[in-house]
Amino acid sequence: MDYFSAIKLTEIISTIFYTFLGAGLMFVIWKIMDRVTPFHLLEQVEKEQNLALDVLIGMVYLSLAIIIAAVILS
Repeated sequence: MDYFSAIKLTEIISTIFYTFLGAGLMFVIWKIMDRVTPFHLLEQVEKEQNLALDVLIGMVYLSLAIIIAAVILS
């Protein structure tokens, strides 16, 4: 059996759709976090090199990725 014949067009389209959906949701969450905090996140991460904020943002993105993946797979 040929490998490419087993791949269906609907699977490719749904994978691309969910990839953009997940990336879009991550972007929206970043903008919400930037608005809610009293300081500018990008300035704190790049200029001030706030390690605690880096770890916090990483954990938020990791938990969101897990939630998004669970919703997509269900």
